[in-house]
Amino acid sequence: MKFEATFVSREHWFSIGKEIDSGKYFLSIPVSNRRVDYEEYYEISEQDAKRFVDDVKLGDEFAAKCRKRMTDDLLIVKPGSDPGSAI
Repeated sequence: MKFEATFVSREHWFSIGKEIDSGKYFLSIPVSNRRVDYEEYYEISEQDAKRFVDDVKLGDEFAAKCRKRMTDDLLIVKPGSDPGSAI
């Protein structure tokens, strides 16, 4: 999978982009487990991607739900036995 971020909010710690091979849009957040820091990618619609870029507050609200693990059903890559915690 090739994730390409097209928008990064350093203030709110999330990015928006598109997975190149599948064409799926994503919002990603940084996470960490006992072994490694990495990003989790949550599938969003093209419309949501545009809305989150235009209104960063909406993107931040969605990212907050991701950090609380309320949207794990949208993870593009499912976590293994040691899921990360939001950074």
